[in-house]
Amino acid sequence: MPDIKGNDTALRQILTQARRIAVVGHSAKSNRPSYQVAQFLRRQGYQVYPVNPSWKEIQGRPCYASLQKTPQPIDIVNVFRRAEYLPGIVDAAIAIGAKTLWTQLDIADQAAAQKAIGAGLNVIMEVCIKVEYLRLVR
Repeated sequence: MPDIKGNDTALRQILTQARRIAVVGHSAKSNRPSYQVAQFLRRQGYQVYPVNPSWKEIQGRPCYASLQKTPQPIDIVNVFRRAEYLPGIVDAAIAIGAKTLWTQLDIADQAAAQKAIGAGLNVIMEVCIKVEYLRLVR
């Protein structure tokens, strides 16, 4: 499947069908965008799995050191790490059978995107999941 950024029908479908979202780079600091977006996603009813080896838990919930450690299948891998980390994150997303790779604003790597697409993942890069949810679902 190609990069679907800009395809509102496909984005809406992903957001409405997904149940579990891994937030890679989730911070325990409430002033960070990853924390705020994860909180928003939880309030919308998603199961959010924080992925960050620096934290054992965030707000009393377990935080996982890697995507491979998450206890449930993941629908969306939402990335808050710098682009240089995307190749490894894509490999992990493929390994766990994630359906969608979604990177936040200013996070892109075309080679990693092509690898994810080649493995059958939906790819949305440089788009805020919260903004798209508010625009397309609410």
